[in-house]
Amino acid sequence: MKQSAAERPDPTLLRKAAIVNGGVADHAGRVRIEPIKNFDMNRTIFQTLEGALPRFIMKRRIAKDVFWSDTEAKKIEAAYAETRESVELPEVSDDLVRFLVDECDFDVEHAEGSFLDHLYFGFEYAVQHYPQHSPIVMLLHSILGTGTNTFAMEASKIPQLKELVTDFEFRHIEAFPSVLRLLYVGELVDELQANAHRADQLKSVKMHRVIDNAPIEMSGEDFWIQLNYQIMHVIDFLPAANWVAHQSDTSFILFRELYDLLEKAGHRDAHIDYTPASGPRKLEGENVGLATRLITHLPVSIVRKKAAESIRNFSERIGHSVSYTLTWA
Repeated sequence: MKQSAAERPDPTLLRKAAIVNGGVADHAGRVRIEPIKNFDMNRTIFQTLEGALPRFIMKRRIAKDVFWSDTEAKKIEAAYAETRESVELPEVSDDLVRFLVDECDFDVEHAEGSFLDHLYFGFEYAVQHYPQHSPIVMLLHSILGTGTNTFAMEASKIPQLKELVTDFEFRHIEAFPSVLRLLYVGELVDELQANAHRADQLKSVKMHRVIDNAPIEMSGEDFWIQLNYQIMHVIDFLPAANWVAHQSDTSFILFRELYDLLEKAGHRDAHIDYTPASGPRKLEGENVGLATRLITHLPVSIVRKKAAESIRNFSERIGHSVSYTLTWA
C-alpha cells in the first residue's frame, strides 16, 4: 500500500485499544482471529527472512486479521476519540516531514498494515504514555534499519537527518536498530538482568550502528531511556489474544524479558499495563490449522536461540557487528 509520511494513518482497533488502555491485554473472548488470505510476505519487512521453516513460522504468526464485535469496536472508538480530544498530538516539523516524504522509502508492509502505520502508532503511544521524552524517536526508530535488513534511507543521508532532530533524538534514533538486535541476540539482556541490582551504576554502552557499522556509545542514563522506547515498540508485535498458547511468540518473549528487566532495575518509566498470561492453553476465537497449533508448542528456549541465530545472520550479511561493551561505574 502506498502511503505518504505526511498523512497520519488511522490506527487499527488493536492499536487504539493499546493507546487507550495504556498497555497490552489478552483480548481472548473479545476478538475473532482469522488467517489473512493470499498473504505475501515478500511485501513486508520480513521479505529478507531466509529458510523455508523460518518463513513458514513467521507467516503463520503475522498473517492474521483481528475482528471485533460491533459493541467492542464502538467502545474502543469512543474511548480513543475521547483520548485524542484530551491529549493533543504534537505537530511534526514541516522540514522533517518533507525529508520523510522526499528522501525516505516507507513503501513496505509491516506485521499489521503498513510500515508507517507502525511508526505512527509508536509515536502516539509515546505521546500518551511516555511524555517524559520525545515521541519523535518512536516515529523514526527504524529509519536507520529494521531487524531484517530493510532500510528506509541511505547512510549518506544521515547528516541531513541529524539537522532535523535534536541531539537527544538522534542518539536514540541511531542506536535503536542496534539495541533491538542486541536484545534479540540475548547476551545483553542476560547481562543486564544479572546486574539489575546496580542499574544506576551503568556508565556507558558501546555498540555498532546497524546501517554502516560505525561505533556508537550511549550513557547509562540514555540506555535505560532507550529500553523504554524498545518495550513500547514491541507492544505492536504482541499476539492479540490467547497469550498462554502464544508464550513462545518471539516478540512476546522479548516483551516479557524487557518488562521484567525494567521492573527489576527500577527503570520502567513508560506507562505499560500488563498482566502475565495464566490459565489453560487454548486458542479461543482463533481459526488456525494443525501446523500453527504445533508452532505454539515450540519451547521458549529454542525460539529464543533461533531468533538469536537469525539476527546474527542478518547482521553478518551487511557487515554489522553485534558486539557490545557495558561499562559500570
